[in-house]
Amino acid sequence: MPDPPKTIRGEIGRVCVYAGSRAGARAEYLATARALGELLARRGIELVYGGGGLGLMGALANAAVDAGGSVIGVIPAHLAEREAAGRARGELRVVATMHERKLVMSELADCFIALPGGTGTLEELVEMLTWAQLRLHRKPCGLVNVQGYYDRLLAFLDHAVAEGFLSVADRSWLAVADSPAELLCELGRRVGGA
Repeated sequence: MPDPPKTIRGEIGRVCVYAGSRAGARAEYLATARALGELLARRGIELVYGGGGLGLMGALANAAVDAGGSVIGVIPAHLAEREAAGRARGELRVVATMHERKLVMSELADCFIALPGGTGTLEELVEMLTWAQLRLHRKPCGLVNVQGYYDRLLAFLDHAVAEGFLSVADRSWLAVADSPAELLCELGRRVGGA
């Protein structure tokens, strides 16, 4: 059973961050992952992430640890070698399946952030948005829109609202910012009161 989030209303104790296991094509992606890891550590916010040691995931976790932060990685056994889980520092929890990984991460966190990534990152973020829409949790979700990486996703969500498939209220669950500091500020306003 995962440890419960350590938070009070308006205070973030743990953030679950979804991020790519690759570095991406722009230096800004890695720089933002590192900046978020450092910022979480400085603010005393524990990082929960996918447990990999590669790409943005590894940069995020290692930056948090280097800055004195607390990190919990959660990875399914079948991905541990592929995603170089041994390279990332911090606590590592190995679970049996992807479903268990996502459940443990969601139970540990007070809120969710997506950095740039591929289909896995997108799937994890959208699942948390769906769970919020279904009122399975009331934890805020956000993304750091580095260099406009998520512009097309945001346009799609606005299109879904315009076409009647997503309510304005449910669309508002997703906070968006260009920088980690901005996003953490917004998520802090929403934690415990969303």
